[in-house]
Amino acid sequence: MSWRPQYRSSKFRNVYGKVASREHCFDGIPITKNVHDNHFCAVNARFLAIVTESAGGGSFLVIPIEQTGRIEPNYPKVCGHQGNVLDIKWNPFIENIIASCSEDTSVRIWEIPEGGLKRNMTEAVLELYGHSRRVGLVEWHPTTNNILFSAGYDYKVLIWNLDIGEPVKMIDCHTDVILCMSFNTDGSLLATTCKDKKLRVMEPRSGRVLQEASCKNHRVNRVVFLGSTKRLLTTGVSRWNTRQIALWDQEDLSMPLIEEEIDGLSGLLFPFYDADTHMLYLAGKGDGNIRYYEIGSEKPYLSYLMEFRSPAPQKGLGVMPKHGLDVSACEVFRFYKLITLKGLIEPISMIVPRRSETYQEDIYPMTPGTEPALTPDEWLSGVNRDPILMSLKEGYKKTSKIVFKAPVREKKSVVVNGIDLLENVPPRTENELLRMFFRQQDEIRRLKEELSQKDIRIRQLQLELKNLRNSPKNN
Repeated sequence: MSWRPQYRSSKFRNVYGKVASREHCFDGIPITKNVHDNHFCAVNARFLAIVTESAGGGSFLVIPIEQTGRIEPNYPKVCGHQGNVLDIKWNPFIENIIASCSEDTSVRIWEIPEGGLKRNMTEAVLELYGHSRRVGLVEWHPTTNNILFSAGYDYKVLIWNLDIGEPVKMIDCHTDVILCMSFNTDGSLLATTCKDKKLRVMEPRSGRVLQEASCKNHRVNRVVFLGSTKRLLTTGVSRWNTRQIALWDQEDLSMPLIEEEIDGLSGLLFPFYDADTHMLYLAGKGDGNIRYYEIGSEKPYLSYLMEFRSPAPQKGLGVMPKHGLDVSACEVFRFYKLITLKGLIEPISMIVPRRSETYQEDIYPMTPGTEPALTPDEWLSGVNRDPILMSLKEGYKKTSKIVFKAPVREKKSVVVNGIDLLENVPPRTENELLRMFFRQQDEIRRLKEELSQKDIRIRQLQLELKNLRNSPKNN
């Protein structure tokens, strides 16, 4: 029998990536050179935020999404952190509220004025202190307003109720640095990957671990819930140091459903899942390409579609929410690619080719909107609710009427689960001690150079004084 290729019927088989023209890019941006494995970029329908390279603390730019082109060197920044900014995330329900976390151990909430920044912003509307080491990740709850999760290098995940400005829960089941956090559709489950090579699925309010996988053959780096399919996808490295992805059943993490090797490159693989189209995008840090797949409910589960290729390597990628897409162009996903070498942010639109210019309902189902389904008190009391859906046909330009009100409070001890988080400082890791040692060495070297310069200047002044005394005029 002759071999014949197996073709799948899919409306997304011909999806292609379209790069924005140069005038629709964001140019002249000093993108951070920090090597932390994050995107350093956050996007919503109104603003683009990018972590920048700066001296004397951490800062990030906030640019109105329509203000494309070259950005001036003196463009105002958000610059209140004392250490490097490691992660930023927009509030999904209030489009001018952004959370940031930093090496200075704080999480801060910023309120961006209408039309963007006119001057540098140094005062946050809320400063959250509870971690004893630097904070590497922040995530907003997908259905509840003003609930924020933060993960620090103290191996703890804190759940913040921003209505009162305090941590209300602490998840303390990790034994090493937390690499990634992901929620399921209604936010009732939290999946984490950790440097201890374990994948965990837990109930966030109680911190109880429901499932745990010790990944020996597949060292996990990133995890994402695949919508409401009760499945998880992880990216990581095999025992032969090849990049691979694995698909898991969230109720049984004893063995992955499938494992698939991608390539032999070393850059971290970032997964992005679109629950509306059931498409998975894989983008490697330092790569120029983005692979995309379609996720099915039956074997083989994962079907390769195509690959977007570009010669410019990406440091990170921001993703536009669904209500910010151009539905008239059949755009189903949009990346904002950080190109550090060029100081450029490049929008990449993933487009389904259609001849008709009318609204395509089959590729734009009802999608989570900008209205929260729960209040913080409801969620903390144990209520779960699916996100409030919206149609992109009518309401994709609708703006949220929710306003953020920062609580008035004094700085005090932070007690969660009977533990004062600011007093209970864990021992420093070897990497942190080495970093402190090299920082002190640099400071000693700098002081020696200053003393040397001052010594040279003193000798010059002594010589000038001697010459003046020996000059004929003085005789």
